[in-house]
Formats: sequence, C-alpha cells, structure tokens
Amino acid sequence: MNQQSKYEQQQQGLYKSEYEHDACGVGMVANLSGTASHDIVVSGMTVLKRLMHRGATGNDPETGDGAGLLLRIPHAFFRKVLGAKLASDAPFGVAMIFGGEGEEKAIEDSVRNNSCKVLGWREVPTDPSAIGHDARAVMPRIRQIFITAKNSEETDFERRLYIVRRQIEKAVKNAYICSCSSKTVVYKGLLLAPQIEKFYPDLSDPDFVSPFVIVHQRYSTNTFPSWELAHPFRAIAHNGEINALKGNLNAISAREPSLKLPGVDMGKILPLVPPGQSDSASLDNMFELLVAAGRDAPHAMMMLIPQAWGAKYHMGHDVRAFYEYHSALMEPWDGPAAVAFTDGSSLGAALDRNGLRPARWTLTKDGLFVLASETGVLDIPPEHVERHGRLKPGSMLWLDLAKHRLMEDAELKTHYARRRPYRRWVKENHIPVTGLFTEIVPSKIPGDLQREQSRFGWTLEDVELLLRPMAETGH
Repeated sequence: MNQQSKYEQQQQGLYKSEYEHDACGVGMVANLSGTASHDIVVSGMTVLKRLMHRGATGNDPETGDGAGLLLRIPHAFFRKVLGAKLASDAPFGVAMIFGGEGEEKAIEDSVRNNSCKVLGWREVPTDPSAIGHDARAVMPRIRQIFITAKNSEETDFERRLYIVRRQIEKAVKNAYICSCSSKTVVYKGLLLAPQIEKFYPDLSDPDFVSPFVIVHQRYSTNTFPSWELAHPFRAIAHNGEINALKGNLNAISAREPSLKLPGVDMGKILPLVPPGQSDSASLDNMFELLVAAGRDAPHAMMMLIPQAWGAKYHMGHDVRAFYEYHSALMEPWDGPAAVAFTDGSSLGAALDRNGLRPARWTLTKDGLFVLASETGVLDIPPEHVERHGRLKPGSMLWLDLAKHRLMEDAELKTHYARRRPYRRWVKENHIPVTGLFTEIVPSKIPGDLQREQSRFGWTLEDVELLLRPMAETGH
C-alpha cells in the first residue's frame, strides 16, 4: 500500500491509472430525528445488498470490486469493547487502518506530534472465510487506533485528526487510513455487499448504532480492484467519474505554495492530493480540505460540483453570483457523478450538471430517509411515504440531523448564496473582456512559416479544415 511505489507500479506496461473509471451503486439511510439506532445500520446493509448488481466480480466470483459503509462513531459500543482504555468521558477519535505492521511507533509519533494522545489499539474482528480467495490473498491487517486531545474544541480536534492522518500517510508507506475522525468511521474492503456483515462482526452488535449510513458497492471498469480503493472514502461515496481530473490536479498543485489553513503547518499536509489515487479519492481529499478550512459541507460541494450557471440558465441572481465568484477559486470537478457526502454530523447528496447518474430518494412519515441509485432498496409501504423525488442535473439536498430538516435544492442553494454579498463582490471585481479584441491587426507572415508550423505540430489538415474556415467565416 505504498502510495508512491504503487503509483509507479501502475504505470508499467499498457496500464495507465489515469484511464480508470467506475460506475457503482451508492446509497444513504438516515433518521431525520438524529437518533442513533442499530436499525439504521441494518437498513444501510440492506440497501447495500440490494445494490449488489451494481458491483462486479473478477475471476474469483466471491471477490468483489469493493463495498463499504460510512457511519457515525458508535461511542457506547467502543467503550464497551475497549473497557478501561476509554474509561473517561473525554471525546475520542478513531482511525481505521489497513496494514501498517511494524510501524506502530511511527503511527503513534504522528499522533503525539500533533498534540494528541494514543488511548489504545484494537484488532478489528474479521471473518476471512466470508470473502473470496483473491480478496483473502491480499487482505491487510485491519486495526483501529483510538486518539484523544485535551482541551480541544470539536472543530479543532477534527482538523487535528485530519493532520494526523496526513502525517501517518507520509510517514508510513505500508498503511492505508480508511478514516481518522472523531465523528465517523469507515468499514469497507475488497468485498461483495452480502459479505460485509459477516466479515465485520462489529456491524451485527446491537450496540453498534448510528443515525445515518452511507453505503457503496463498487464497479470498476478499468481499474485493478484493491482494499483501499473501495468506497466510501473519508467523507464521500461516489458513483461516476471525474473527467476533468488531470487539469484539476495540476491547478491544485500549482496553488499549493500559496495555500494556508488557519493554525496549520501546511508542510504537514502537502501534497493535498497524494499521487496514484483514483478520481473519487482525489475528490474526497478536496472535499475534506474545504471542510477542514471552515466551510460547511454543502458549501464545499457546491464549489466542487457546480450546477450549470451561465447567463442562459434560469436561476436566481444570488445563486448565479455564488457560482461565478467561486469559479475563480475552484475548477469544477466535472463528469457524470452522483455523490453522497457528510461532515460527520449531517449528510447530503449531489448530482453533477450532466445528470447521467440516477439518485432517487424517499422520506417516510416517521422520518426515515433513504436515497440510492434506484428505488426499491428498502421495503416502504406507500402509505408511509411523506415525500419522494430524484436529484435532477446539478441539484443537491441536505439532511440537517440537528434541526431535523430536509433541505432541497432551491432552499439550500439560496441559503448559501445569501450568506455573503457575492453579487456585490462579483460586480465590484468583475473585469469584462468585451471590446478588448474588436480591432485585430494581422501579424506579418514569417518567411519560414511552414517550418514553424511543422515544429509546433501543425499539419495541412489543421490549416485547411480548421484555420481557413475560421478565418473566412469568422467562426
């Protein structure tokens, strides 16, 4: 799981990692009241099983492309299984780690170097007989490390754990951190959906509770499936592909020298997107960075996956100004994509402006919310349905579990567009280019024109089929 060496290895032969794509099943289940229960976990696993046909297997029919769950940390469960190690009432975080054998000291040093304390380690119970032969052959050691920080605000502690994770990733080359948070934990692997419950006995414990679950069954089309590439990642689950990936990564890399995060030594977390990752993992990195920097999760997702906002689209002036303002700060992570995301407290879903991935949702009268790549993932009698719908191209919804509200697209985006005077900022700083090129003086044609055209890769076809029609018709 050495990220750098793995990246180098993936570029050998005919395989190129930048051509990786996937088309998966994504879903989420939540109790709008914010009450944590084991029933939500069971419902999440049911949704995952019913999305199994959106996954895939290889030569070994019992080895899938990956499946997993992202949940709120079940504090009572961990206090029960760890006993004295979590005896105090102090807040704690959990890092779910694949691998890292022999590097325990380096991992603990990364924790301590960021004003945190190691409470203890836990070997995560697993049942390897539940998974396929190929998955067992490359199965990593799976452990959890429990971390606390004294006199730390929740937001500061979560940001500190983000830095801890990046420090571990940079210091330990044979470990992959599935999650490292005081709010959420990820259980995933090179699994098929029906295998996850038996493989991770934790998930069957009645004390393993959560108010929400984000689930994902992976179907990779041009990838080599692996334990770490299973979804969900630390904050998102993604069905689709990011077509603008390479350009976005180049832009982020160019900005890194000037980026700042309040109270953070940027050297500890750069590069923001480690090399050799999938497009989904890279999107996850950017989302968690924006949230760590202080933006609300819906605000961050609106920046990353904007709706179509040009002048010809019918939308409010405030919302258009929001997108125009942020277009100067962040390139769109474009491509057909349905994304479920969370800040650890509440959760939401978004569909990109192409609208080529399905996402349908239902809210029941007793506050159960379910969204998935298709309907029918949970058995809900029609008389229990209060509302249902689908995400449209470029739309988003947000479940505020603290306020027990479902915010749909128009309300959500208007709320964030009016939090700051984006219209005034755009108007005061906008520099139109209209009129700058109304008079064009042709350059003198050099004597060695053909040699220069050949030098820069121009052909007769480019000149005759592209340049000449553009010059003659003004198109």
